[in-house]
Amino acid sequence: MTRFAELLRLLGATGVEFIVVGGVAAAAHGAARVTLDLDVVYHRTPDNLRRIVAALSPHSPYPRGAPPGLPFRWDDRTVQFGLNFTLATSLGLIDLLGEITGGGTYEQLLPHCVRLDVFGISCLCIDLPKLIEVKRAAGRPKDFEAIAELETIRDEKTRTS
Repeated sequence: MTRFAELLRLLGATGVEFIVVGGVAAAAHGAARVTLDLDVVYHRTPDNLRRIVAALSPHSPYPRGAPPGLPFRWDDRTVQFGLNFTLATSLGLIDLLGEITGGGTYEQLLPHCVRLDVFGISCLCIDLPKLIEVKRAAGRPKDFEAIAELETIRDEKTRTS
């Protein structure tokens, strides 16, 4: 089971620059769907890559779904030469995304962020209109199912504003 608050606290406490996207962002906006992992878009600066590596290293990051024993080194070089990482850690599942379909990179997403309370931690989250847009762009069946709920939340917020 993913310990969302601990993962978010860890990333924040170590100064990692990230934006919460995916199911946790949807929940922060009021969606009822359950998610199993934390999806974040991270800033790809050398300093931030070092902070990510340092933050997750004590928690045994390993590629999710990879066979046990696969040679995998979690270090600055791995993150520098990779982009998107779906990891299992001792704190649970986390997807570190250098960019997302329909949203782009950390820098491209920043104008579409709001600060929200997520599991008791103040975090940058993708805003609701952009979240709907990236879910539509991803085109997965589970995203299409979530879009209807997110659009209802958006419309309700618009009516009450």
